[in-house]
Amino acid sequence: MALTDIAIRNAKPRPKPYKLADSLGLFLLVQPSGGRLWRLKYRVDGREKKLGFGTYPDVSLSDARKRRDEARELVASGKDPSRERQRSKVRSRLDADNTFTVIADEYCAKRKRDGEKASAPATASRSGYLLSLLNGSIGRLAINEIEPADVLSAIRKIEGKGNLESARRTLQLASAVFRYAVATARLSSDPTRDLRGALTAPKVTHYGAVTKASRVGELLRAIDGYEGQGFTKLAMQIAPHVFVRPGELRHADWSEIDLDGALWIIPAEKMKMRKPHHVPLSRQAVALFREAQEVSGPTGFVFPSIRTRTRPMSENTINAGLRRLGYASDEMTAHGFRAMASTLLNECGKWHPDAIERALAHGDSDKVRAAYHRGAHWDERVKMAQWLSDHLDVLRNGVDIIPISSAVATNI
Repeated sequence: MALTDIAIRNAKPRPKPYKLADSLGLFLLVQPSGGRLWRLKYRVDGREKKLGFGTYPDVSLSDARKRRDEARELVASGKDPSRERQRSKVRSRLDADNTFTVIADEYCAKRKRDGEKASAPATASRSGYLLSLLNGSIGRLAINEIEPADVLSAIRKIEGKGNLESARRTLQLASAVFRYAVATARLSSDPTRDLRGALTAPKVTHYGAVTKASRVGELLRAIDGYEGQGFTKLAMQIAPHVFVRPGELRHADWSEIDLDGALWIIPAEKMKMRKPHHVPLSRQAVALFREAQEVSGPTGFVFPSIRTRTRPMSENTINAGLRRLGYASDEMTAHGFRAMASTLLNECGKWHPDAIERALAHGDSDKVRAAYHRGAHWDERVKMAQWLSDHLDVLRNGVDIIPISSAVATNI
């Protein structure tokens, strides 16, 4: 006979535990202490097993019957309800350990030690910051519970503040985290794969750069007259001759620079493309480095922080120096020295485009071709570095430069 709520409430404790049977294997075990425990008796592979459903009245009679029916459906499909419950508990623990933030941190740590493809320190720091913007929205959610709408809502908060580029980049990074979770068997698919085109595209802006020959001379003369902090002036004076990325310049270490051999070898971990970069130094660049060496050498950072020599100068130092000279951010930036050099070298028509690309440390997807051109253009790059420095001296001294097209027209 099936149980009723009245029969359960009227059941009194006895010296020994006893059962009140319901139906289809469900029964209530009444304890001497008065506790009432729901149990299900079932068979799997001919073996009798028991499964607990909680206590009465926390689990009502109707709820206990629902759980019984669910368990019997598992048995009918060849599954053991007890084993499935254990698996569910394991999955729950894994979900608690596999939140978006946990996996994002794991992904960032992996990228820092990813061999030749490892993120540069500045890139890793920026990536970590952007992903942290998602902590308050999807950070605590289990990775396999996050829906496309959850991600879009979180990214839209960044976009709503007008940070369009940050929103775009954060979505890219979130997608990378989800793909990493897929690769490590913690997620079946990337929920952001269908969100492309959902964000407002940011307007493409270029680094401010002085590239006209006449204005280059003005800038060089202004830098020579800079009256601020000494290392800032030296960094701005050296930048046009070596035209490396700002982060590579400010992280320069004396152990990387051979002034006698006129060579600066930037290690792979400091390079955007994660490959060592050889920079030939002109006579002018060597002279400027020797000037810096008298102050900061012979070991440590070439351009140390004004607060401590254990850290390089701030990433904003050169830009701040240019602002102090009167150049707005859309006129000239620390990164603009690269565009300046590229323009001068390309417009003169003396150098092979691949040599200029190698000097700028731009990547080449063809590894064989890249290796060939690094070797084939080294001598040309050495000559090119000296030519550029000599040309900068000419521009600094205010000598008028006649464009090639005009010079040709004059001779016709």
